[in-house]
Amino acid sequence: MGDVFGVVGTMGWITQNRTKPSFHNNRSFLQKVDALPHGPAWNCEKVSVKGNWTDENGQLLQEDLELWTRDPVECIKELIRNPLFKEYMVYAPSRAYKDEAGSERIIDNMWTADWWWDKQKELPEGATIAPIILASDKTMLSQFRGDKSAWPVYLSISNIAKEKRRQTSARATVLIGYLPATKLDCFTSDARSLAGYRLFHHCLSLLLEPLIAAGQDGVDMVCADSFIRQVYPILAAYIADFPEQCLIACCKENRCPKCLVAADERGDPLNSLMRDPELTKEILERRRSGQHPTEFDEYGLRPVFKPFWANLPHTDIFLAFTPDLLHQLHKGVFKDHLVKWCLDIVGETEIDARFKAIPDYPGLRHFKKGISSIKQWTGTEHKEMQRVFMALITGAVPSQVVIVARALLDFCHYARLHTHTRDSLAALENALAVFHAHKDVLQELTVAADGFNTELPERLHIDFAKEAYRASNKWDYEEQMALWLQRQEATFCHTAYLEWVAAHATRWTEHESEYNSDSDAENEGLDVVPVVLQHIVHVLAKYAPHPRQSVQHLETMHGAIDFLPALMSFLQKNLPHNQIVPGPQDRFDIFQQVIIILPPDPRVSELPKCLRVRATPEVLPSSSGRKPGSPKRFDMALVSSDGVQASKALLTLNAAVRVAQVRVLFKLPRQFGAYS
Repeated sequence: MGDVFGVVGTMGWITQNRTKPSFHNNRSFLQKVDALPHGPAWNCEKVSVKGNWTDENGQLLQEDLELWTRDPVECIKELIRNPLFKEYMVYAPSRAYKDEAGSERIIDNMWTADWWWDKQKELPEGATIAPIILASDKTMLSQFRGDKSAWPVYLSISNIAKEKRRQTSARATVLIGYLPATKLDCFTSDARSLAGYRLFHHCLSLLLEPLIAAGQDGVDMVCADSFIRQVYPILAAYIADFPEQCLIACCKENRCPKCLVAADERGDPLNSLMRDPELTKEILERRRSGQHPTEFDEYGLRPVFKPFWANLPHTDIFLAFTPDLLHQLHKGVFKDHLVKWCLDIVGETEIDARFKAIPDYPGLRHFKKGISSIKQWTGTEHKEMQRVFMALITGAVPSQVVIVARALLDFCHYARLHTHTRDSLAALENALAVFHAHKDVLQELTVAADGFNTELPERLHIDFAKEAYRASNKWDYEEQMALWLQRQEATFCHTAYLEWVAAHATRWTEHESEYNSDSDAENEGLDVVPVVLQHIVHVLAKYAPHPRQSVQHLETMHGAIDFLPALMSFLQKNLPHNQIVPGPQDRFDIFQQVIIILPPDPRVSELPKCLRVRATPEVLPSSSGRKPGSPKRFDMALVSSDGVQASKALLTLNAAVRVAQVRVLFKLPRQFGAYS
């Protein structure tokens, strides 16, 4: 025992003396972190709000609020010069086409759309646009008890490719401010809402004020490619849920924040005029001066006389609103309407029974308890439900309802595409037209059809609001949150710099040694062996988990009763020179699953798609009862018998593809030859 303590003491002494940290306690460590380079500094502005309640002395009550801000222009400078985004940064608009003739245009990132081209014509020659993406969403900080909340505002620029911008770990979206999230108790209940609307616009005006001069005159910025450009930051998109869109547009929530459609016509397929920012400002100014323009009520406006976007150059706030896929499509159209309609028609019991009856299959979520008991749905659950919903309701609802459901689901899927063409946009409009042509069946069935992507901001709340709040002492927390975020940013920047230096050093070392390397074991130490086939990668275990299995085992346990005839047919077609006839005496190495990695479809995702096909027989429980066993799993798959053309068939889903149940995944024994 004494030797053990001696070893531990020696190791502790060695660690303490060899590491020799530059700090000796927590305070000195934080001082080192504060000395690291970080992004734009945080500022706190005091905002005084005078209410209409009076105190015991007859004086109007007043609240002093805090607005935490960072300079948005400085934040844009940090983003546009970040070397980590160099390969993903674009400084000018372009047009992309699907074919060489240029007949089929592709729209994916903002620089391929018309907005950038139109704005470029309004600016001086040589100007570079930094299209600003803003997002805001009020969120709760405390859980289970308390009413602490925050109202973060996020900023990004569309010069960064969206596949990089959507990665929360890339820090391509930055926090630029916390708006006051107050109850405004100094106002009476009838005046509190309007006061909150005006406070929101006033605080955003203070936060975004540096963008006015920068958008008018441009700012010289060092870019990620080391060139200096005159950059014009222009608000191009604002991500918010529907109530906040109405708040920004200064309109009531029973009206559309983008167009002038009447409140009772919002569900009809009409072409309405878009809201005009200049006309809206004129109407609000006339109302402020004591006039009563008829357009004020016709347009459903609120008396917010100084909207924050009024002085932002080259900005049309009504065109800046983006579709909220999470709340408007997944939660609104799908859950609150389509699912509710089907539940009203069929009943919760039948829908739940159909969800429970879905067999287990890799890649599909199994709702074992149905869906009626789910109280809080996530965006992922909505998408998983949409994948199987058509199959579930077929046969349970009238055929006309199936047409309506398919049209809505088609619309949801087309709206989620990352890349659009003329054909995909036409299909999107056609799905909407089909819905409107058949929606009357819902009224005939007495279904209530009343009324009709913030996913990234929702995710950012965790990093920039909730985690920062948990790190505070919950008292005067906004100042502590700002300091904590600054330290996190400094640590991230320092870590990114060290990784960047290490990557360049490694790349240089590999370049020097590439000519004298004599190692040929590229897959040494891998647990899986990838097999590349025409852009499709099949991944198997490096070693078969069930080696040397008999044909009888495959026929009885796997149910592959035609295994030998099928194998003989395969050998005759693909290995005609083979002279060995397979028989019951042969043994086969059996795999439990194969993972198929398909190349990414840019219309849906930038990431490859992984499919898993399993072929495992039933495993009985152990005699001791400690291991419960597992049911048999023989998955269905799309297969092709065209040999090397199988990959093209699977990718294009042409007529050569058929559905089959996979019974055995095995390795062809060596005596039969090599198949490739």
